[in-house]
Amino acid sequence: MGMMDEMMESMMGKMSREEKQDMMGMMMEKFFADMTIEDKQMMMEQMMPKMMEGINMMDMMPKMMMKMMGGGDSEGGMTGMMSTMMGGGHGREMPMMHQMMTEMMPRCLVMMLPNMPQEKRIDFVLKMVTSLVEQCSVGMSNEEKEDFAAKVVERVRT
Repeated sequence: MGMMDEMMESMMGKMSREEKQDMMGMMMEKFFADMTIEDKQMMMEQMMPKMMEGINMMDMMPKMMMKMMGGGDSEGGMTGMMSTMMGGGHGREMPMMHQMMTEMMPRCLVMMLPNMPQEKRIDFVLKMVTSLVEQCSVGMSNEEKEDFAAKVVERVRT
């Protein structure tokens, strides 16, 4: 172990988890100050596989999204900001988070789906369409649901 490694080991070993998190927050701004967006993206592409080892994303993503959107059990910070965004619409406008998600999700799908194997793509789309139709028709009368389903089928056929 080199001298720098020994020094870091000694310093980090004496810090509490909270102190490490606080230090990380302060250092991030300085660390990324002179990096371009491309530099950050390249670094993320290299780091993500190592960071995600052993993490079940199917379990983690819904929890992260709920916390970010203010539905989680944590308080303040990102949750407070996201809660404000969720209810941030004025009058009949869509709250900011809803608007962001409705714009981001289609873009993500456009980037992701062409790279998926055909069988997985088909399964995914069927699940997604089912979820979308079920959740969008909540609170609709049977007649409204039929009209909605007809519009979906018409859009798919064109």
